[in-house]
Amino acid sequence: MGGFSIWHWVVVLVIVVLIFGTKKLRNMGKDLGGAVHDFKQGLNDGESESKAKKDDIIEHPKDDTKA
Repeated sequence: MGGFSIWHWVVVLVIVVLIFGTKKLRNMGKDLGGAVHDFKQGLNDGESESKAKKDDIIEHPKDDTKA
């Protein structure tokens, strides 16, 4: 009673395709894929930027002693 068979999912897929159409679904998938790609690229840019700042601090420490 609680589980769905493959035929339930096939019927749901057919209804979704009839409502939205294949072109709109393709565009939505392309937009979602682009958003995920941009998100991952932003995370990688943030990590490399953070690593560059950390390396800069290690290479050029501030002199806390005043003469």
